Amino acid sequence: MPGDAGAQGRGAAALLRCADKQLWRRIEYYVAQARARDDMAAVEIIGIDETSLRRGQNYITVVHDLQAKRLLFATAGREHGTVLEFVADLKAHGGDPAKIAHVCMDMSAAYTKGVGQALPAAAISFDRYHVVAMAGEAMNQVRAAEMREDAAGVRAVLGGLSRSARRGLVWGMRKNPSGWNTAQIQAMHCLQRSNLKSARAWRLKMALRDVYAQATASNDAAVAESALRHWLSWARRSRLEPFKKLAATLKDRLPAVVRGMLDHRSNAFVEAMNGLLQQAKRAARGYRTAGNFIAVAYLRMSKLKHLPPHPFAAAAAP
Repeated sequence: MPGDAGAQGRGAAALLRCADKQLWRRIEYYVAQARARDDMAAVEIIGIDETSLRRGQNYITVVHDLQAKRLLFATAGREHGTVLEFVADLKAHGGDPAKIAHVCMDMSAAYTKGVGQALPAAAISFDRYHVVAMAGEAMNQVRAAEMREDAAGVRAVLGGLSRSARRGLVWGMRKNPSGWNTAQIQAMHCLQRSNLKSARAWRLKMALRDVYAQATASNDAAVAESALRHWLSWARRSRLEPFKKLAATLKDRLPAVVRGMLDHRSNAFVEAMNGLLQQAKRAARGYRTAGNFIAVAYLRMSKLKHLPPHPFAAAAAP
């Protein structure tokens, strides 16, 4: 059950003939010993993100080395102070905050504040995945609000479609056109010929994806910024509140958004590692403490070089 030490932890403790609390203390001890000898002197490009510990406002901040592809630091919380904790840990392991040239992250105000305080030499890039995801969320908000406020109007537009096509509308709006099935093609063609707010919201989302494509193709900051400013103007005039808010957010962070469009870096690796952590959490049926979760994260993703040998290595050898 979520909140206990996890079925895997109890099983391993039984195999080793010790209490699960004793096992976790040993794991955390040896991880700490290995991390004490870890060298972070070469770290220059990092990715910062959060991952959930359990339901509710329980999060872990993770910092990865995007060059070495490994977890550097994890701590409970997602406040700006977690970045300061990382910098203290970096220094303790031979790293130099002044050498951190680039930070890739989402648009967290807390992380932005922390980087500004502790890593002033670092250029921030807002990960393109998160920016496009924000546009997708704005589109979903517009669609849901329209269904609540004008369900009759939506049904009138979609009334000529089959039941399967109507069901396909939501997924059609979320997917790329290349992935549409027959029902989704029918629904989306009907939507695009309508005057629904949902149609405008979908066009705005797809236009932002086109802005990123233009930036990638040109690899020119002036072209990228011009295309983005054109999109921001459209979004502000759209009369769709979620997109007006998104446009204001992107405008306030324009240099970092443009940098994220051009530097071809992303937090895709960090997102993948977070996915593996969540798989481990589900397999273990939850962890009792943040410390347990963080210890597993270091074991699985930090590429620690100074852990003791596997206790069953000799027995497993042929």
